[in-house]
Amino acid sequence: MPELPDLELYLHALRPRVVGQTIQRLRIGSPFIVRTFEPPASAVEGRVVQAVGRLGKRLVFEIDGDLFLVLHLMIAGRLRWREPGAPLPGKMGLAALDFQPGTLILTEAGSRREASIHIVRSIGALDDFDAGGLEVLETDLQTFARRLFVENHTLKRALTDPHILSGIGNAYSDEILHAAQLSPMKLTASLTNDELERLFHAVLETLVTWTERLRAQAGDRFPEKVTAFHPEMAVHGKYGKPCPVCGSAIQRIVYARNEANYCSRCQTGGKLLSDRALSRLLGRDWPKSLEEMENRRRRAKQ
Repeated sequence: MPELPDLELYLHALRPRVVGQTIQRLRIGSPFIVRTFEPPASAVEGRVVQAVGRLGKRLVFEIDGDLFLVLHLMIAGRLRWREPGAPLPGKMGLAALDFQPGTLILTEAGSRREASIHIVRSIGALDDFDAGGLEVLETDLQTFARRLFVENHTLKRALTDPHILSGIGNAYSDEILHAAQLSPMKLTASLTNDELERLFHAVLETLVTWTERLRAQAGDRFPEKVTAFHPEMAVHGKYGKPCPVCGSAIQRIVYARNEANYCSRCQTGGKLLSDRALSRLLGRDWPKSLEEMENRRRRAKQ
């Protein structure tokens, strides 16, 4: 799912292309993509985009006439910028916004069809899409701490819960926790002052660094390959590969449709976190540390 740096990259590319431009037509490729009925989708046609912004993990197009188009890309939704009037691409094409300079196309890989468009009247209607998470790039350490300590969760859960913090998902939470040298399973209530400060600065540095990096990589081009995996990432998507800090193999915990990637030496004091499926299968044979796992591998090769 596109997260804060990815969405900021889209905004960086969209603003010079669509702000001040008239929406000539909204074409619908999937009958389920527009989730609202009033105002109708056609209400945005012939109107000018005044601004584009971000609300959590949603993109918001502010349109004259007090209209707002709210776009949620979910996991597999992506945006493409094509020549004016470009056709929707087969089964992946969900919707297109036609402008005089070009066409903005929404695609979604797979068959789940989770991406959505809502069209609403008045800025007050946007409150229904605001999960209430703290905008971490616009806050200070004290406010961050108050929000984090409202409930006792694992750090992985706290970072990715949109009701707690805004814009952070599976990928950048892994990178943040590695930078802060903290376990994804550590509970927020157990954080020391030093750990809290490390986490706060890791959040800011990781999100700002990746936002700037992605913009530099894209330049003036519209981003075509927005992905959760980047070769420069330290741990996310790097299971089994060496940690760039200590060289140990990156570990992971798989749960539902997500996973947590971490370095046991840098983040958990060498302790292997229990993967529920594997630990249930192996029972007492589940290795408790990286050293134990490596010793077993060496014995198996002998």
